[in-house]
Amino acid sequence: MFDLTGKISVITGAGSGIGQAIARCFAGAGAIVHVLDRDGDAAARTAGELPRAKAHRVDISDETLVADAAKEILDEHDGKVDVLVNNAGIGHVGTLLTTTAQDLDRLYRVNVQGVLLMTRAFLPAMIARSRGSVINLASIGGIVGIRDRLAYCTTKFAVVGMTKCMALDHATSGVRFNAICPGRVETPFVTARLSEYADPVQARQQMAGSQAIGRMGRPEEIAAAALYLAADESQFVTGSDFIIDGGFSAGK
Repeated sequence: MFDLTGKISVITGAGSGIGQAIARCFAGAGAIVHVLDRDGDAAARTAGELPRAKAHRVDISDETLVADAAKEILDEHDGKVDVLVNNAGIGHVGTLLTTTAQDLDRLYRVNVQGVLLMTRAFLPAMIARSRGSVINLASIGGIVGIRDRLAYCTTKFAVVGMTKCMALDHATSGVRFNAICPGRVETPFVTARLSEYADPVQARQQMAGSQAIGRMGRPEEIAAAALYLAADESQFVTGSDFIIDGGFSAGK
């Protein structure tokens, strides 16, 4: 139903997890996929399994690297990019008393500034064609507060706010801006964090149980929402924050 045949898509953090699932989903719907990741090998592995994909090693917090990647992609497609998915992000565990200014700055540079740099690099080309979809991966931590996630929630609230401002500022441009706010999703990143707990099994059960439906999400479930937002069927959708959290926020 949601056909992306021939659409040029750019996905950050697509070397693994949710970004990788989105890359696979978009490729399955016919899109040409540009896989961006700061881990060049991971990006290459993802791109290598897709029919029409190209890998790029990019640190989205580095303005020069972002600009270089954008120029390469836009030059390759004669200035055309249809979909930008700002998925790359990093996390941090800590309260106000255990979070340093450096911690917050590190998350801000990737989670907030990275979204700004990537979108600014591609938006003029989208506006020139009067069409495009920008999808920002925020978090349920951008909708409600989460214990011990001060810096993370601060940056994800910022992503949701940025998305709404972008949508209003460019509402008549033909370019749409939306945010996806997942709850806990079982990705390699989450699995790695679980291994750091004294009792990983118990920690996993607690994470799964924090969703009302009693399990964590799957990357493919988030990718399905991204597919809808990338497709022409969602042309009336802009400035929205799509909550996909297994009921986590229902009682908040």
